[in-house]
Amino acid sequence: MIERYSRPEMAGLWTLENKFRVWLEVEQAVCEAWHELGEIPAEAMKDIRDKADFDLDRILEIEETTKHDVIAFLTAVEEKVGPASRYIHLGCTSSDIVDTANGVLLTRAARIVLESLDNLLEVLKRRAHEHKGLLCMGRTHGIHAEPTTYGLKFAGFYAEFARHRERWVAAMENIRVGKLSGAVGTFAHLSPELEERALEILGLKADPHSTQIVQRDRYAQFFTSLAIMAGGIERLGLELRHLQRTEVLEVEEGFSKGQKGSSAMPHKKNPISAENLCGLSRVVRTNSVASMENQALWHERDISHSSVERVIMPDTTVLMDYILRRMAGVIDRLVVKEDNIQRNLMGSFGLFYSQRVLGKLIAAGLKRQEAYEMVQKVAMRCWNEKVQFEDEVRKDEAVAEYLQASDLDEAFDATYYKRYENTVFNRVFGE
Repeated sequence: MIERYSRPEMAGLWTLENKFRVWLEVEQAVCEAWHELGEIPAEAMKDIRDKADFDLDRILEIEETTKHDVIAFLTAVEEKVGPASRYIHLGCTSSDIVDTANGVLLTRAARIVLESLDNLLEVLKRRAHEHKGLLCMGRTHGIHAEPTTYGLKFAGFYAEFARHRERWVAAMENIRVGKLSGAVGTFAHLSPELEERALEILGLKADPHSTQIVQRDRYAQFFTSLAIMAGGIERLGLELRHLQRTEVLEVEEGFSKGQKGSSAMPHKKNPISAENLCGLSRVVRTNSVASMENQALWHERDISHSSVERVIMPDTTVLMDYILRRMAGVIDRLVVKEDNIQRNLMGSFGLFYSQRVLGKLIAAGLKRQEAYEMVQKVAMRCWNEKVQFEDEVRKDEAVAEYLQASDLDEAFDATYYKRYENTVFNRVFGE
């Protein structure tokens, strides 16, 4: 299921093979920088360029003995390179390689997520314009309030996900760092010049002050940005679930030929995608807590963060990419049922016009509380007797003392509720 919606390169990014490939990219970038600084002879550098490679099974075999993945990796590479391998990892500590590789991997993952987010934004924008002007009932506390439009519903979610995008771009830039400053960050066996050049080759910036690691507030921002984005997905999913309830049924998820909704009830068409996405969003948010727990480490570093990140880095980015792609598919194929929307709009007997009548009475000179009680009396009668609010207001003698028929014609004009829809669209979409 995940593979159907995720970008195919995301899963490949987090394979064990690719992790070591990126480690090798980092080691080679360091060697290139050392070479430019005159520390690695041309012949040795040629051997490193031509021969640097590894066999994954050999790394795993060596790690059985060393119990240290970086040493196992370096040993496997040394076996391929030969004598020139003495220049590989020169002056570096393990975290120089691992954290810099993480910067590469997370940046690449972030770009994939960004493309999926942009795809969802495009779908939301298209559906907003398709349903611009389609009046529907707005609800507060789950109760009929006043009309809005389906265009505004979609535009509101677009505006939110545009904010998620802003946060994500900031998190991407903040994670696009590496460190090649040595065991405790003092450059004792390296140099800031070498660090900057090697990171430039990798497309990264230097962390201004690293210890043995890149500090984990950067990672916390990355994963909490995803968590907030997942919160937006759940908010959208929850709205879709409500709107698909039998009593509401204003939208339906696409239901393909041959699809089944229940093993027991053949009639069922359930909001399974929206429900799945709400649940998966909780996993993304849970992982963000682990990233924040990783911020506090002993002195210049400990290793308690490492095991956590081996789980949350691949799991969260792959999952978020899947969530975004699947939600875009749901919105793209969402069936909007205009007849049911109209039925629900008038399902509370037109009581949503109450504030319009209240405003007209106040404008006619009544005190607000007097006008409120006058309108509420009619509204409660309509609710209890299931009669139309407009009819009852027009024949109410107390209202007639203050409002003419023309006043009521204006009060019961439904187009009033979308008079600023264009303004909101211009604010959201800049059109």
